[in-house]
Amino acid sequence: MDESSRYEAVASRDARFDGEFFFAVVTTGIYCRPSCPAVTPKRVNVRFFPSAAAAQGAGFRACRRCRPDAVPGSADWNVRADLVGRAMRFIDDGVVDREGVAGLADRLGYSARQVQRQLTTELGAGPVALARARRAHTARILLQTTPLPVTELAFAAGFASVRQFNATMREIYGSTPSELRARARGHAAPGNGGTPGGVPLRLAFRGPYAAREIFDDLAAAAVPGIEEIVGRPGTRTYRRTLRLTYGTAVAEVDERPGRPGGPAGSGWLDSRLHLTDLRDLPTASQRLRRLFDLDADPYAVAARLAADPLLRPLVAARPGLRSPGAADPAELAVRTVLGGSPERAAALVRAYGKPLDAPDGTLTHLFPAPDELVAADAGEGVRALCAALADGAVDLEAGADRDAAERALAALPGVGPAVAAVIRRRALGDPDVGPPGLAPAGADHRPWRSYALQYLRHAGLRTGAALGSEDHDQKDVCDHAALHAA
Repeated sequence: MDESSRYEAVASRDARFDGEFFFAVVTTGIYCRPSCPAVTPKRVNVRFFPSAAAAQGAGFRACRRCRPDAVPGSADWNVRADLVGRAMRFIDDGVVDREGVAGLADRLGYSARQVQRQLTTELGAGPVALARARRAHTARILLQTTPLPVTELAFAAGFASVRQFNATMREIYGSTPSELRARARGHAAPGNGGTPGGVPLRLAFRGPYAAREIFDDLAAAAVPGIEEIVGRPGTRTYRRTLRLTYGTAVAEVDERPGRPGGPAGSGWLDSRLHLTDLRDLPTASQRLRRLFDLDADPYAVAARLAADPLLRPLVAARPGLRSPGAADPAELAVRTVLGGSPERAAALVRAYGKPLDAPDGTLTHLFPAPDELVAADAGEGVRALCAALADGAVDLEAGADRDAAERALAALPGVGPAVAAVIRRRALGDPDVGPPGLAPAGADHRPWRSYALQYLRHAGLRTGAALGSEDHDQKDVCDHAALHAA
């Protein structure tokens, strides 16, 4: 987009571009998302930025009406495999907060200077500024949803000091932390994770969202002990345990999307996080976003896939269909190698999983970590995979090199190309995984071949097992061939 088309999106309050770019108004000192309901400013007073961090770095404060820091992330970061795309996935996963810029650069295999230059050139902000914007958003959520003391809250959000926290919030939001808290509609009572119901979050998405289909997928594959679906279709809640950097969590996500009163084409899923350590809030939130594919761009997916005569009616029948990811990439990989059977995974959890301090409903365990399964009685494929994950030979972290990971996976005994492709699609969140061994297949669907598989599966157009399942035997290859034939 050029600046003229960006201004047209702002003038029409087009929610399709929320998170893709931001605009600021020089006369007010405020920056907004494209769909902001405020009066459209004159073109001469508008400046455009590729990221919220860039707008903040230029001295603009976040709009109180549209909350531009809360928009879905750009779908580009899921598609792109270059340095910037990988860096953004790592930053969203909290690597800079935990390991600094040096840790980020080391994971990417570049110098810190190169990473700084590439991000600044493309996004108008370096890794520190991008991580700072992420911390500020986390702090605002905690201020407005929990009664935590400011000192505790600042460190939970990742700030190094209360002074730094106060200065950042005044700069970005034009308000002190106490003023932000006072503007919240209600105050929660102390409890687990800050409130009895956990820390409430609104997980934003753009465009239509096919919640029923993704909840159906999660329900069909739920592993007893670590996952459960409660409630009736339409009002279900997905619950699961999470192993995080500083502690553990029980996460809950509601099926029924919330909708703003403004323009159509956006919304959120209500979520609650029961955390043993609040420092894990940003990472847990990002893992849920990946699991529910909330940073997808359904407009771009629909435009591409609807050009295929076979897929056109399928896309129209299920607007906003998502390609589910993984809350824990290593767990998803192990479950895939097991064949996608919830029963086999549940047996592994009972034998090797760490019990929760206290059961929460039917949730009783954490899924075992790879180093706990290296010698497990679970088959050669699982043992080989876990050994490779434990020693770093296979990297499935958020910003991992997807090509390298797939090659390493496919070389493991008991894995192979079909399994590696499923892991790449789910655990690494790649939206463009094509049929293994059938490279030309689905070329017209790039870069959204993972979504093409989802549409075919939900329409029942398959020759073997479900395309979206973790079944990886010969039927899986036949399913991929169905896309090739289509």
